[in-house]
Amino acid sequence: MTRFSRLAPMAIGLSVCLAVHPVMAGTLEDLYSSQTIVNGKYEKNRQSGFKRCLDAVLVRVSGDPRLPAKPEMKALRDKAGSFVASFHYRDRMEGIPNHDDQGTYDRPHNLYCQYKPAEIDPVLASLGSRPWLTERPRLAVFLTTERGTMHYALDADDDRGMPMRESFGNAAVPLAMQVAFLTAAQLSQAGLDDQALRNADMTKLDTLAKKAGADQALSGSLVWSDKELGWIAYWQLKAGDETYRWQVRGVNFDEAFRIAIRGAAQILSGNGQPE
Repeated sequence: MTRFSRLAPMAIGLSVCLAVHPVMAGTLEDLYSSQTIVNGKYEKNRQSGFKRCLDAVLVRVSGDPRLPAKPEMKALRDKAGSFVASFHYRDRMEGIPNHDDQGTYDRPHNLYCQYKPAEIDPVLASLGSRPWLTERPRLAVFLTTERGTMHYALDADDDRGMPMRESFGNAAVPLAMQVAFLTAAQLSQAGLDDQALRNADMTKLDTLAKKAGADQALSGSLVWSDKELGWIAYWQLKAGDETYRWQVRGVNFDEAFRIAIRGAAQILSGNGQPE
């Protein structure tokens, strides 16, 4: 597979129709970056932001979402700012006038942190990890949704699925991943309504994903549970000869999709079975 290139276009994580929009590869510079939200530009808030950005960039570069839970991270977070090559802010309320002096200091900002491989790679090594530098596969998402009497397969066309498609795209960005959805026509031509999709073989879905312009399939289902007070999500992805399965219960669909992307990244980066 192609490695990240400094000359390639920047990575995107938008939910798109595979038949229309190509998915771009990522730059090495983009890979070694992360961002978080802070209130104002206080030094204290900046240092807290640096800690969150360190967690994020280590997961982004390695593809392993388990790293922030390692006990060694406590000492690394204490010096998180020392790993940052450069940073800048963007006012999230840009264009909106301040209402008072307090608002001048507490306005929310995006804090963007840029890192160098020479700083981050040794940190990963100290955690028993390594960079995942091959180009991230483009994942075609096959998803069924069920809530009460409502059930359907998510596609690239249906307006009711737009919040979920956008959420999936947002979940993909922190891992430098790319997701897309087949059109209703493509699913129909393959004989995949929501009932058939629930039992579809991953090899078949991978073949369909490649024909549609993606690299492989990520299959899942969402079932609303009043008892769990949230969605129960099941995910499947095939890597080599093995099909990996993982789940999460009692969450909103934003978190369900974050779990899906983190699990896919963990598998594809060679870090094993998602928990």
